Amino acid sequence: MESNPRRRITLLRVALWGLVLLALLALLWVRVIAPRLTQDLTDTLGQGSYQLTATDGTTFTEDTLRGAPSAVFFGFTHCPEVCPTTLGDIATWQEGLQAEGRDLRVFFATVDPERDTPELLGKYVSWVPGVTGLSGDPAEVKKAIEAFRIFAAKVPMEGGGYTMDHSAMVLLFDARGRYAGFISYQEEYDRAMDKLRGLTGA
Repeated sequence: MESNPRRRITLLRVALWGLVLLALLALLWVRVIAPRLTQDLTDTLGQGSYQLTATDGTTFTEDTLRGAPSAVFFGFTHCPEVCPTTLGDIATWQEGLQAEGRDLRVFFATVDPERDTPELLGKYVSWVPGVTGLSGDPAEVKKAIEAFRIFAAKVPMEGGGYTMDHSAMVLLFDARGRYAGFISYQEEYDRAMDKLRGLTGA
């Protein structure tokens, strides 16, 4: 009979120490690990040795992100839904920003350089104000995908063709070229505009 109370006390002590350990781990995550991960993402996203060909004839590198607020979206011209929908959203954002006297550069980078030439991309994005298409050598596109930490994968289709799975968010960068957040696929208009107003300043 005596062993039961002692065992309960031992189990209680173990449980309490477990809670203390969990609290310490949570504190470590909040105070040390999470801020470092966020800082690393802010400092390194979009940085790399890639060189892409822009539809305006220029070369897009990490330095291009500096100088003015930018939004970067990765997609492809054969995209059935996500890309045209996102371009439509971007067109709406641009209309709202221009009405407020704000400027935002937007870059549409392909994840399918085998089919998306700069010429094809130029036609694809031409109807959206302020959007520049980006393509290039597949090796350079791969470098850019890695630099922006985008998911992209070729998916075979019946009949020998293929489509692309890819990340669907729009990445935001401030005038210093630093990552400043993202807009989710089909994010509510007012929330997206609040983020863009914060990015483009007063």
